[in-house]
Amino acid sequence: MIKKTDAISLVFIFLAGLLLLFIIAPIVGMFVSTAPVAIFEAAKESEIQQSIWLTIFTSITATIIFSVGAIPLAYILARKNFILKKIVLGIINIPVIIPHSAAGIALLGVISRDTALGKIAESIGFSFVNGPAGIIVAMAFVSIPYLLNAAIDGFISVPERLERVALTLGASKRRVFFTISLPLAWRHILTGLIMMWGRGMSEFGAVIIIAYHPMITPVMIFERFNSYGLNYAKPVTVLFICICLIIFVAMNMISKKRKNAETR
Repeated sequence: MIKKTDAISLVFIFLAGLLLLFIIAPIVGMFVSTAPVAIFEAAKESEIQQSIWLTIFTSITATIIFSVGAIPLAYILARKNFILKKIVLGIINIPVIIPHSAAGIALLGVISRDTALGKIAESIGFSFVNGPAGIIVAMAFVSIPYLLNAAIDGFISVPERLERVALTLGASKRRVFFTISLPLAWRHILTGLIMMWGRGMSEFGAVIIIAYHPMITPVMIFERFNSYGLNYAKPVTVLFICICLIIFVAMNMISKKRKNAETR
């Protein structure tokens, strides 16, 4: 007779298996149904190569630029209590909730050519609309909550008594932040950076509103599917997934190596 706890475990395993199958099956099916020759041919196309490089460049740039403000904000939200703090915590998660096409339209109202910010950009010599700068802004807007939430959790996990002890010993707040708070919260922050980068790489809705051209890879996949059908879009999709997985695995390996080095 199966024990009650064993029965529960079997149910959990079954449900977990179904969920994993739900995630894996479409990806595996796409790989199986796409001929390797078609993938190699797609990899040779200069248009696809430029699109992939643009996607990688803009997502990394968005992550780096906006992390400069996100990490200090996360520290403030983790350490300070102030009026309207709960509202601020809600605001930072708005990009996750709203439709990303709506996010693109909202951003367009701030960075289009006839706005103050758009005019300043054009006077400097670039445009957000149909330009890499617009892609970077769109990617950052929809992905920054992942970094903020991870960094907040990281700073909360750092005992405040360590910071107070350092302050009583004469260390400045700046030194305490860079030598105690940031290093101890770094694993969470690194996870947030990876998630922000990954979310930016996959963004479509906000980007297509602001910058249909130059095409990042998610937009190119949509354009090829819409114009020529599924079979024409599949090779680009498989190639892009492979590249994303390689980068993601490499970044996770670097993160684990850093974690192991810190625990020694």
